[in-house]
Amino acid sequence: MQIPIFTVDAFTNRPFSGNPAAVCLLENDLDEDLHQKIATEMNLSETAFIRKLHPGDDFTKSSCFGLRWFTPANEVPLCGHATLASAAVLFHIQKNTSSVLTFVTLSGELKARQVEDHIVLDLPLYLTYPQVLQEVEELIKAAVGDLIVQDLRYSPDTKKLLVRLSDAYERSLLEELQVNAQRFLSAEKTGKVKGLILTLKGNSSGKHKGHDFYSRYFAPWYGVLEDPVTGSAHAVLSSYWSEQLGKKEMLAFQCSRRGGELKISLRNDGRVDIAGQIAIVLKGNLTF
Repeated sequence: MQIPIFTVDAFTNRPFSGNPAAVCLLENDLDEDLHQKIATEMNLSETAFIRKLHPGDDFTKSSCFGLRWFTPANEVPLCGHATLASAAVLFHIQKNTSSVLTFVTLSGELKARQVEDHIVLDLPLYLTYPQVLQEVEELIKAAVGDLIVQDLRYSPDTKKLLVRLSDAYERSLLEELQVNAQRFLSAEKTGKVKGLILTLKGNSSGKHKGHDFYSRYFAPWYGVLEDPVTGSAHAVLSSYWSEQLGKKEMLAFQCSRRGGELKISLRNDGRVDIAGQIAIVLKGNLTF
């Protein structure tokens, strides 16, 4: 059996930066257990599987497809960067002629469209609520040590904990922070956290001006110690920083070693447009 497979670096326009995802095009149904085996083999934070919803569908002409995402450990309900990568494979490699692609996923219908040299994803926007420090104190200590935490929020829809560091800190501190995410697993006692976001307000002056906020994202609960650039985390960050900054249009930078940039636009329908660029770095076939 042969399955076309591609590696796409998302939220960047340069190869070997941004967040890599593997994308598989499924002409036919795949045995259920093979999804996970392939994702484990690819060993990227996410492997996406695009499938046809009807027998007559065509990767170059149809506008609606099924989409699933797997980490090396398990299936996840939402992955922004692998959705961006999937849209890139359809638009750029398959030369799909649709103006808007719709993906049927575990998080409902997600849409992707091309705007100049970006692909724009229409994602759910997730609200955050104040989180009591005492409940998660050990986890925060494991993440940031003695650094000053300015705000603490929780997103029940995504099970993500948002930790905002003091505005007194610079982007370089977030970038250089040594985080042992493996320790989060024993430090998280509530059972309600499945992802941890560290975030920092942007600096309007200095060499990195232009970004409204910075972040890093850790999900050892899903077998991903640190994710390079995370669309789903920004579906949470967008609502928080929009409220904090009083802005609906924002530019964000995720400060992982690879790094990546996201253009954010809150919509009037309670969702968020997150746009990024892509670089296709690998084309081939899985053979088994």
